[in-house]
Amino acid sequence: MRIVGWNIRAGGGRRAEGIAAQLAAWRPDLVVLSEFRGGQASRSIAGALAEQGLAWQRASADARQPSVNALLVASRWPLRRLPTLAPPSDPCRWLPVRVAAPQPFRLLAVHVPNRATGRKVAFLETIAAQAERWHGHAAMVIGDTNTGRIGLDEQAAAFNAYEDAWMRRMGATGWADAFRHQRGGRREFTWYSPNAGNGFRLDQAFVQAPLLARLASFEHRWGGSATVNRSELSDHAAMVLGFSPR
Repeated sequence: MRIVGWNIRAGGGRRAEGIAAQLAAWRPDLVVLSEFRGGQASRSIAGALAEQGLAWQRASADARQPSVNALLVASRWPLRRLPTLAPPSDPCRWLPVRVAAPQPFRLLAVHVPNRATGRKVAFLETIAAQAERWHGHAAMVIGDTNTGRIGLDEQAAAFNAYEDAWMRRMGATGWADAFRHQRGGRREFTWYSPNAGNGFRLDQAFVQAPLLARLASFEHRWGGSATVNRSELSDHAAMVLGFSPR
């Protein structure tokens, strides 16, 4: 099973066709898109994913607000929306589903608001609370958290003590950071500031033990001709996770 999590930047825009082609090349069984929107570009990506076999889809986008960032989960297997704690704000950035894969699991797709909104801490607290409720289940929390570890996930100071502690708290309550589980203390970044060019790892997948036991690989991949233009298709790198059969 291959899962791709990717912030596609503002709904895809003119890059939509390239984003869809890149996703096809990665051959995922399940895709989680952040900054999916209710406009035509994002809808075209969803349609292309359906043609690629990811016909089971759940989205949090609102067609009446096509410029609002939301989420899409597209899967080869049936998806069912799950009842969870309600996020304190930004409901379009919270999407919990049950994936009826051969080995079913729960998935919470998230896109955490940035610190400037004043809503970040409350959102992270709700993720942590929901994660505690799912402890012991085959489950994953995945998306753009706008969060990381001080000195480890940043090239310039950006993360504060609360954000660093939140990352540690997820691990302490049994939610392994899939990248760190596979790569240890390696430094890789999923977003670079457009002005200074400093890198940050803003995107994570946290996995509970029953699913972690099957985690075989984790890669960050930049879409398009990354050797020429890293942000050709998105300003974020995708997370590509591989899981072995039970």
